[in-house]
Amino acid sequence: QVRLQESGPGLVKPSQTLSLTCTVSGGSITTSYYSWTWIRRPPGKGLEWMGAITFDGTTYYNASLKTRASISRDTSKDQFSLQLNSVLPEDTATYYCARGTTTQAMGAMWGYDYWGRGTRVTVSS
Repeated sequence: QVRLQESGPGLVKPSQTLSLTCTVSGGSITTSYYSWTWIRRPPGKGLEWMGAITFDGTTYYNASLKTRASISRDTSKDQFSLQLNSVLPEDTATYYCARGTTTQAMGAMWGYDYWGRGTRVTVSS
């Protein structure tokens, strides 16, 4: 069974960089044709698709975040990571990683078969 586990700091100061890692077990992030996505849910709001990296390393981003977000991967560890630069209090959210296919890599909010439990991040001074 595939499992995803998010890790990262629970508290980040405004203007700093948020770095999160998703560790995948029970599967490989290079297996065709899966994609690996970051999604967040701010308090009291809905889910927001942030971006994805596909099995071959192609990345896709939410246009509203593209200038601040970067997704990378370490295939030797089956990990993929999110960096969000210049964070704002509005970036406070629970951040999830999830597995999908190419459809989800394009921004679909349905069809994910595995999710991490989520990690809460607060942006505050």
